[in-house]
Amino acid sequence: MQVELQKLERRDWWLWGMAIIVMLLLTFAVFAMSFPGLIKIEDPFFQASVNRAVRGLAGLVLIFNAYTVYQQITVKGLRRDFSRKIAEMRILQARAEEFERLAQIDPLTGLANRRAAEERLAFEAGRSERYGHPLTVVSFDLDKFKGINDTYGHLAGDLILREFAQRLASTIRKSDIAARMGGDEFLVLLPECDTSHVQILLDRLRPIEADYSGTKIPICFSAGWVGYEKGETTEQFLERADRILYAEKRLGKTHAREGVTIPQGVP
Repeated sequence: MQVELQKLERRDWWLWGMAIIVMLLLTFAVFAMSFPGLIKIEDPFFQASVNRAVRGLAGLVLIFNAYTVYQQITVKGLRRDFSRKIAEMRILQARAEEFERLAQIDPLTGLANRRAAEERLAFEAGRSERYGHPLTVVSFDLDKFKGINDTYGHLAGDLILREFAQRLASTIRKSDIAARMGGDEFLVLLPECDTSHVQILLDRLRPIEADYSGTKIPICFSAGWVGYEKGETTEQFLERADRILYAEKRLGKTHAREGVTIPQGVP
């Protein structure tokens, strides 16, 4: 498209250049034909030749003007076509950007989806590998989420997911990324943040509850977090965080059976 526009611009300049040249030639011709009148040449043959030359010159002017008008109409038509194509390309680009955004957003919660989280994790892991910056991931899993669905219905479950996602998004920094990995599992990436600051994040998240048709439903969660270790793959990184998360959930269930309360989120 840029090449075609450059060709059109050169063509426009060529038309203007030709118009200037023709105007100069016409001026010279008019001056040349007026010169015999100044010296009073009375030769009839010469006068007839001058008249023919004037008529021929007028014909050339008409032909050139018609050609110039035609070319200008053609150029304007091409510009309209290019403008329409550019507008269509902008619409297509906007749609492509919207599709790309939707492809990386979880539709229920508005958080990043698994694909976006894994892409960002790979980028941040590479940056941590190069510059030695700390990188922490926190895996979340909502407790007793199936029981909420069974008791109150899936609409209540969706509300729980949205409420937790909203609190999570409002708690993290702008440089962090919160994602829904699927079901009731969430992930937070904390670039340039070590594991010692995770507890501050968890304290800000608690307590959470959702109001479903006048019923207050508490939102409880388990969390496991790890720091990136140089040389490990992103799959190994996430697997370590998941192992700690599931170990915590098992530990919480064991203590619950024994009647002991433990703080959540302690790996």
